Amino acid sequence: MKRLIPIVLALLLAACANVSRMDGEQVVNDRLVVHLTDAWNRVSDPWDVDPYDTWTQEGIPLDHLRFWGGVRPGQPLMTKPAVFSRASDAKEPRVPTFRPGLPAEKLVSLFEELYATAGTVTITRVQPAVFAGQNGVRFEFTLSRRRDDLEMQGVGWVAVRPDATWGEELYAATFVAPRLAFYQRLLPMAETVVKSARIREVPRKS
Repeated sequence: MKRLIPIVLALLLAACANVSRMDGEQVVNDRLVVHLTDAWNRVSDPWDVDPYDTWTQEGIPLDHLRFWGGVRPGQPLMTKPAVFSRASDAKEPRVPTFRPGLPAEKLVSLFEELYATAGTVTITRVQPAVFAGQNGVRFEFTLSRRRDDLEMQGVGWVAVRPDATWGEELYAATFVAPRLAFYQRLLPMAETVVKSARIREVPRKS
């Protein structure tokens, strides 16, 4: 019964979320533009405001594609994790926060911290990559999800762009799905969206 409680809570919260079907060109946080050749479902939580967009094909418990657009120095990459998503005796989780001047390995560590709130994370690969026209890194990881012991596979892209006002801005995307089922099938769809990403220039106020 104790193992079922977190799953039931997660499903109840998912049922409260707003879901909308999307295709074509989409803009994240007014800064990151992507093009969808296949339709995705955008999920938003009316009770909380995350600093990223969450999209899914099969439903949030099974897969998600997240985008961060123009995260500024001092801004967190996530809201405070819910209590039910971690062990009751666990320490207060660290909320990963973007800071200027971070090297590639520290940028990846931000996302390791983010997903560690849901379970055990292992970074398996990091390599140079281009995201949204900026030099950055692509990283792969595994996630042993705590609430249901499901083995998840993940991939992420992160790049930092110089900014005249804020010094630097972070742009990123991650895709996560169960390793033995949905990951290999849905990864090409996620990668197609990620490859289309570009930064939207916003006119500066005089």
